Amino acid sequence: MNLHQFRFVQEAVRRNLNLTEAAKALHTSQPGVSKSIIELEDELGIQIFARHGKRIRRVTEPGQHVLKSIDIILREVNNLRRIGQQFSAQDSGTLSIATTHTQARYVLPVPVAKLRQTYPKVAISLHQGSPDQVAQMLLTDVADIGMATESLSQYDELITLPCYEWQHVLVLPVSHALVDKERIGLEDLADLPLVTYHPSFTGRTRIDNAFAARELQPNIVLEAIDSDVIKTYVKLGMGVGIVAEMALQNDSRDPDLVARPLGHLLGTNVARVAFKRGAYLRNYVLKFAELLSDRLSKDLILKAMEGHGNSYQL
Repeated sequence: MNLHQFRFVQEAVRRNLNLTEAAKALHTSQPGVSKSIIELEDELGIQIFARHGKRIRRVTEPGQHVLKSIDIILREVNNLRRIGQQFSAQDSGTLSIATTHTQARYVLPVPVAKLRQTYPKVAISLHQGSPDQVAQMLLTDVADIGMATESLSQYDELITLPCYEWQHVLVLPVSHALVDKERIGLEDLADLPLVTYHPSFTGRTRIDNAFAARELQPNIVLEAIDSDVIKTYVKLGMGVGIVAEMALQNDSRDPDLVARPLGHLLGTNVARVAFKRGAYLRNYVLKFAELLSDRLSKDLILKAMEGHGNSYQL
């Protein structure tokens, strides 16, 4: 048995048992993938996959156990590479970050700049996507560290730690009637056209749940993943916006817009950082995590990665 066979099996599962797609992803031929998997099954004396004719239909029960072992083996192979990189070039390499647009645009610029000052030979690779895509990039070793609000804690294969709390804010044109209202309620918002995030981004679930709990139906006229897009359409008069408070901090403030906090209506959200369980973290990955929040430390992260404790609250 060899690592190629392990990768073929793992990729076949990732590609929903489609060997043609697995072969494309691994830059090899479909017959070669099929032959290698069969050879591994013959050597182990079990069937990893159940077949109908030549087509793979499902993973067998012994195959499930084989997959767990393969995941561990390939994870440790990646760790060996990282250890070699760590000690052969202590202060150089590439930090790969998976995150959402909101985090990339409003939260990460300062920590990234500070990391570059400390590790000038480290290049930054920034991958943006939905929270679920962030999780997948960590699981497939595309990224070293992930950051998002939703979904990350739902994956058992990830270690997640709370980073900071934030709330949504209402964004209004300066001339809007609600600007002078002392306390805004959900009933006020339910009567207005709303511009806010796509359902899988930036705490949108919390917005929907708040309205549902009051048996109100929000009139959402536009959804986007980009806070700047939401603000643009609010300024054009399409409606009032609900965005993350980070989008209106520091140099992001817009003189044409007024912001009102909505934490009392929608609650608070927790942004989390995540790492693949069992991954070897290079020094600059740990340093970057520390730069994201004063609640995160190298010792805390390593403790979590080693499986000591499972609840880290803000």
